[in-house]
Amino acid sequence: MALTEEIANRFTQLLKQCNEVCEDGALPSIQKAFEYSQSILKTKKFKTGEIIIGHSLDVALIIAAEIGLGVNSIISGLLHNVMYHELAEKADPSLLKKEFGDSVVSILEGMAKINALGTDTVDLHSENYRKLMLALAGDMRVILVKIADRLQVMRNLEIYDKKAQAKIVSETSHLYAPLAHRLGLYKINSELQDLCLKFNTPEAYQQVNERLAETEQERTNFVAEFVKPIEEKLFSKGFRFDMKARTKSIHSIWNKMQKKEVSFDEVLDLFAIRVILNSQPELEKADCWTVYSIITEEYQANTERLRDWITIPKSNGYESLHATVMGPHGKWVEVQIRTQRMDEVAEKGLAAHWRYKGGSESKELDRWLGNIRDILEKPEISIIDFIDDFRVNAYEDEIFVFTPKGDLIKLPKGATMLDFAYEIHSDLGDKCVGGKIDGKKVTLKHELKNGDYVYIDVINNQRPKMDWMEFVVTSKAKNRIRASLNEEKKKEAANGKELLIRKFKNWKIEYNDEAIRVLLKHFKFKLAADLYYNISIGKIETLEIKALFTQKEGDTSKEKLEELLTKEEIKDFSFEGGDDFLVIDNNLKNVNYKLAQCCNPVFGDNIFGFVTIKEGIKIHRSNCPNAPDMRTRFPYRVIKAKWKNTSSRNSFLASIYLTGTDKMGILSDISNVIAKDLGVQMRALKVESNKGAFEGNIDILVYDLEHLDFLMTKLKNINGVISVTRKS
Repeated sequence: MALTEEIANRFTQLLKQCNEVCEDGALPSIQKAFEYSQSILKTKKFKTGEIIIGHSLDVALIIAAEIGLGVNSIISGLLHNVMYHELAEKADPSLLKKEFGDSVVSILEGMAKINALGTDTVDLHSENYRKLMLALAGDMRVILVKIADRLQVMRNLEIYDKKAQAKIVSETSHLYAPLAHRLGLYKINSELQDLCLKFNTPEAYQQVNERLAETEQERTNFVAEFVKPIEEKLFSKGFRFDMKARTKSIHSIWNKMQKKEVSFDEVLDLFAIRVILNSQPELEKADCWTVYSIITEEYQANTERLRDWITIPKSNGYESLHATVMGPHGKWVEVQIRTQRMDEVAEKGLAAHWRYKGGSESKELDRWLGNIRDILEKPEISIIDFIDDFRVNAYEDEIFVFTPKGDLIKLPKGATMLDFAYEIHSDLGDKCVGGKIDGKKVTLKHELKNGDYVYIDVINNQRPKMDWMEFVVTSKAKNRIRASLNEEKKKEAANGKELLIRKFKNWKIEYNDEAIRVLLKHFKFKLAADLYYNISIGKIETLEIKALFTQKEGDTSKEKLEELLTKEEIKDFSFEGGDDFLVIDNNLKNVNYKLAQCCNPVFGDNIFGFVTIKEGIKIHRSNCPNAPDMRTRFPYRVIKAKWKNTSSRNSFLASIYLTGTDKMGILSDISNVIAKDLGVQMRALKVESNKGAFEGNIDILVYDLEHLDFLMTKLKNINGVISVTRKS
């Protein structure tokens, strides 16, 4: 068949379809658009070898027959390649506007923005992907035309090379299939997902496809047995209807096999039986519920699996009543009850919804796209996080809840009190501390259920927290929390930078790019903002930074403390030796330092101070077992210290370790020595014996190091005691 004849046949098929779905008088406009497109594109081909005008005709046919859009969208499908960047002679935009009107040009401009990004090869993790999403979110018709374009590409994916196939499949599964699902194009979504599986995991696709073919007759027999008594009852009640079985998509079956870890034969809901009623508009709901009662009289219903999208439709306009009943041979079957109008909306999604609503867009879908635009216009939002959230949320089931005024809010299944707050307003989410469900107090994490009446409690000084990300489910909530946390991080980073500049000035060190590079390398950060942030929150200390840039032997104790603590914290400290030593009073009046429990220093020990992050200064013995690690890792926190010369006496805790021969009365002898020393108080005594030997630990209070040494000498002189040492 000649090329022109093949194209002519495809166009005839398009006109036939348009005659069924378009308003009267539309065909000449479509004829004119085709002729203009043909005059520009002629017999030119894409790099894949595909005839461009043939592709355009296929897209226009999908728009007309499978999505059900009107004449302007069909014309846009025919014309969407007339400004293709590789054409030597492109269409004149002013001529397009004059011949086909503003509406068509608006759609074509949206498509041109997408095509300019090289959408078939755009990296999912690049900023171009953000631009792609923003271009799509501008006009609902652009999304629908682009979905038609993508479906045509996926149906002909074998003409692309392997690298291009992988990118197209990835983009389709992450963006176009979820968009189709969210807009109610369930049939197109299923086909896109099936085609993604076919090219991504051909073995899985083939396995499920073959099993479906093998079991087709079995399903046909079961359906015939199931529908027979229902048909008889519906006919007897005067209903006009169709009944048919719809098998799950290959991707859906495979996905269930993986999630549930079951074989094909163990997937219970391979298909659903659909009852489509020819009802008058005013009787639609009543007829659906009557049919439900007839079916559940015949077959036992699982009431927990009832899904009512008639009383409150999904946000994309989907209406249907889903019941799960026990059919012949003890098999559970899903039955979907809907009218012809509901079925067309379910099959063609938003386009059919528009037609039945008089051309008006769905407010909820428009709000959803508005949310996407708001999120994507914030440059601080990670495109990777957005893609993951978008894909998950697009496939979530919905629940409906009410505000205190009775306004209906739709949320994904699993949404929490905090998701609800963010859905109402971002500021409410930021300040939310919980709320009430039907008058009962609940926390931020409380998971909402269908029909809940929700009241939000707020506190003005509440701020978003990182752990909120663990329980919110909506993209709006997640992205607002991320943005708020990033804003807080920016403020902290600005504060950290200001602090660092001030410190460099005080240290008389030049603050420049090279200094920042040194710090980034040392602390292993890629971004200066992360360095500044960690300085501000105290994870990086300025003394550690100073140590990297100065060759001095070391700061005095006073200088170190001035860097690490506030003026208020150090105002009562005493120093000696040119501020080189912190003076420790043996009565330990200053609450900003404490004796370290790891080594229990007593008055007279050689000591040093260690500035902790939250517990002030800890005083350690110079031979503390932890001293080497502290001096190596945190030299800027170690300060010289000495005891204040005083004649006053205070008690210090010390621990003694003894070993010896386990002879009669040894414990009594040890206790007597301690008891005779009036200045000693025993706080704890623990002794264990084994095979004639003993070892023990004694905690005592002594005046000072000299007092402790005297007591240890007396203990060593006890008959049967082998060693007496001080525990570190």
